[in-house]
Amino acid sequence: MRSVNVHEAKTHFSKLLARVERGEEVLIARAGTPVARLVPERRRPAPVFGADHGKLVVPEDFDSPLPADILAAFEGRRR
Repeated sequence: MRSVNVHEAKTHFSKLLARVERGEEVLIARAGTPVARLVPERRRPAPVFGADHGKLVVPEDFDSPLPADILAAFEGRRR
């Protein structure tokens, strides 16, 4: 990983971005202390809608009222 000071980063920002686009990482330091890191953007694949279809089962009583003791615990009350 290449390390540059803030002044050099400001002066050669376009060149540093070109290096990052090629996969390199650049550490930016102020007075020798690292303050930032330029890293390549990691593209995430687009989500596949419906990929988890059938993997989750919602029980019939999903929206039934909770038992009093469990409801009290959620609400921070003691029974």
